Amino acid sequence: MAWNRNQHLGPGGGLSSAPGGGLYTGPGGGASRAPGGGLSAAPGGGLSTAPGGGLSIAPGGGLSTGPGGGLYTGPRGGLSTGPGGGLHIGPGGGLWAGPEPYWSVIPPWAVYVEELERRGLERFAQMIRARMPNLGRHRPRF
Repeated sequence: MAWNRNQHLGPGGGLSSAPGGGLYTGPGGGASRAPGGGLSAAPGGGLSTAPGGGLSIAPGGGLSTGPGGGLYTGPRGGLSTGPGGGLHIGPGGGLWAGPEPYWSVIPPWAVYVEELERRGLERFAQMIRARMPNLGRHRPRF
C-alpha cells in the first residue's frame, strides 16, 4: 500500500485529512491505524517491518537503502532531491505543494523521522529535517 506524502493541503493531498488524503484516518488512509493504513504495523502498513512496509528493510521498503527504497538517495529514492524523489520540491516530489502526488509506503513524514531517530538512523532523519523545517506541524495525533 502507498499513500500520498507530498505537501499539498487540498483534496487528496499528502497533508489532507479528508478521504483520500495522506493524513486521512479512515480505512486505508495514510494516517489510519487499521490494517492497510499508514500508521498500521500490519503487513502493508506504514509502520510494518514486513516486505512492502514503511519500516521494512526489504527492497522498496521505507528503510531500504536500495533503489526504490525510502532511504535511497539515487533516482526516485525517498531521500533523492531529483525528480520524483522524496525530497524533491518539484511536481511529483515529496516536498511538492501542488496536486501531483508523491506515492510512498512510509508512514506520515513526522512519524517516519521519529522512527528513524528511534532506530539510530539520525543521519537520515537530519537529511529530512533539513529540507522540512515545519515537519512537526503536520504530525498525526495519536
